[in-house]
Amino acid sequence: MKIEVYGPGCSRCQAVEKAVHDALAELGMAADVEKVTDMAKIVDAGIMMTPGLSINGKVKCGGRVPGVEEIKKWIKEG
Repeated sequence: MKIEVYGPGCSRCQAVEKAVHDALAELGMAADVEKVTDMAKIVDAGIMMTPGLSINGKVKCGGRVPGVEEIKKWIKEG
């Protein structure tokens, strides 16, 4: 599973990354978590507002910090 966190590295982007790691830990799963800070790649992914999150290439959210429970649901969906 590949999870990408999009953003320039602000506190909200860091909160998304932490929530992803917390969700994975609660599920007892491992995944390749990548931090994408290149604005061209962020735009190419379809993220119009950061922070953003994609799982296996599917954008799940942009412009907000999702909760751990919401991220767990997305991870289970694959």
